[in-house]
Amino acid sequence: MTPEFVADVIRYMSTLFVFAVGSLIALAFIVFLIDLLQTKDAVRRNYPLIGRFRYIFSVLGEFFRQYFFAMDREELPFNRAERDWIRRASADKKTTIAFGSSKNLNLHGALIFVNCAFPKLSGSNKNTKPLRIGPYANQPYDAPSIINISAMSYGALSRPAIKALSKGAKLAKCWLNTGEGGLSKYHLKGECDLVFQIGTAKYGVRNEDGSLSEEKLRQIAQTPQVKMFEVKLSQGAKPGKGGILPAAKVSREIAAIRGIPKGKASISPNRHPEIGNPADLLDFINRIRDITGKPVGFKSVIGASGWLHEMCKLIIERGIESAPDFISIDGGDGGTGAAPMPLMDNVGLTLRESLPMVTNILAEYGLRERIRINASGKLITPSEVAWALCAGADFVSTARGFMFALGCIQSLKCNKNTCPTGITTQNPRYQRGLVPHRKNLRVAAYHKHLTHEISTISDSCGVDEPRKLGRMHVRIVQNTGASVPMDKLYPAPQPAQVTSENKPATIR
Repeated sequence: MTPEFVADVIRYMSTLFVFAVGSLIALAFIVFLIDLLQTKDAVRRNYPLIGRFRYIFSVLGEFFRQYFFAMDREELPFNRAERDWIRRASADKKTTIAFGSSKNLNLHGALIFVNCAFPKLSGSNKNTKPLRIGPYANQPYDAPSIINISAMSYGALSRPAIKALSKGAKLAKCWLNTGEGGLSKYHLKGECDLVFQIGTAKYGVRNEDGSLSEEKLRQIAQTPQVKMFEVKLSQGAKPGKGGILPAAKVSREIAAIRGIPKGKASISPNRHPEIGNPADLLDFINRIRDITGKPVGFKSVIGASGWLHEMCKLIIERGIESAPDFISIDGGDGGTGAAPMPLMDNVGLTLRESLPMVTNILAEYGLRERIRINASGKLITPSEVAWALCAGADFVSTARGFMFALGCIQSLKCNKNTCPTGITTQNPRYQRGLVPHRKNLRVAAYHKHLTHEISTISDSCGVDEPRKLGRMHVRIVQNTGASVPMDKLYPAPQPAQVTSENKPATIR
């Protein structure tokens, strides 16, 4: 082997190495451009090339999980199995699984639906008919969908996220709650039905001193897409505390919509100054209904329940038309927004306890059919929604379920303005990754699959449609490992002795 030959080999290998490295760099640059310009995936669009590693690791995690990572059902607040179901549903892919359930059905609180020996034939369970809300309002609302999009404000959520939700809600034929941040042009973009939420700061309908502006409220009510109004008393993340919008999220546009100073953190009062007791609440609700002519309800996390009994007695004294048209019940275990940990962790009842309790109280006073129940709080999968219907809900609203449909990866940065998927940020750098005309299809697909699989459960239980699910159709596992029917845990109440004409409504 001559020195010349060795030199030639070295030169050849060097050339090959340079070519290989150059090719890799060129390939990386091409992939970088592809990711940067594509509109389908927010993570890859915001993090070209690097973002692909997340999906590589996700695929590899299926094989390595049993050795290094948490199991499918172990993560909080939402585990991998739940997120994967939403990911497949929102991509309009098959949501079936193989080799048996990975869920431990012997744990306390596990749900077991009671299947019928002779279920409804597939396809016989048609779409649920619209349900009227606000029969005493000038413009009652016939709500077309059981599943709806819960309150998420523009400001807490980004411009493209609101656009995608609005357009997705239109495709899904469900309502979108504006959240307490006021009505923006992006809510109107998709021409969907809207519920305008009035928070304690009264963003969008406030005077300079923070009081309710009847003129602004009247203007909002003239918007055809606004079908109902919701007075927010409290929410899951912050029971007993007002909303928190960090200064970094208060842009000029958001400040103008809300009627607050630009670039300053906005902390809402912990309650409406006008509402200090049940009588005040009914007065405020009827004031808004008189001004707008549309159905009005309220949203609250339930803790103490004595005020609900007092409210029901007042309704019977004043007349059934004075009742709120709906109650949105939120769970006390946290929501999408920023909140102190003690409030998220330890204040307010979970929906599992509060929903059947409120339903029973309304039935006790004969008001169950007058006041519609909207359940909100971590109900993102078909089984959780079906449980809520069994417990007595008329509607179910979810925020985080639709956030996952938009592409949320549970990075837990909702309050930091650095959301990597562009959903909960006002930073254009991250917002560009979320392309509304792509994500609205995922919103609609998630709604479609969620609705379909709830109907599958009701088919299995032998009822004509999901709202006919009752407490007898679900059993709840106890500490002993044995399950108990829900109608035994939460039996129908005896009618309250308020008036001789008071009659209890049927508990589902």
